Amino acid sequence: MINYLIRLAICGAVVYLIPNYLKDIYVDSYVTAFIVAFAMSLLNNFVKPVLNLIAIPITILTLGLFYFVITVLMVYICDFLIDGFSVSGFINPLIFSFLLSIVNSIVGAFQE
Repeated sequence: MINYLIRLAICGAVVYLIPNYLKDIYVDSYVTAFIVAFAMSLLNNFVKPVLNLIAIPITILTLGLFYFVITVLMVYICDFLIDGFSVSGFINPLIFSFLLSIVNSIVGAFQE
């Protein structure tokens, strides 16, 4: 449990810092960034697998490129659910999601 909280705090810090470098993403405060990190972890663990399963035919037809659309959709769902967090466009939420995933992987590697 403590490992999850450490990972969540670090991802929250990254969510708070990313809008300084990507122009179409806005985070209100560190508390909002922490809530965004928590919501993204829930969405990626529970909603994304269901969407991936439903979208298998489209993903196969597009040779896997539709997976990027699902990834951006997770960020937009988080935007819809959380006040104080907003995104626009396609590329910046995609980069946001990739950066969050990379940081999450690095922190996870150090925790094992």
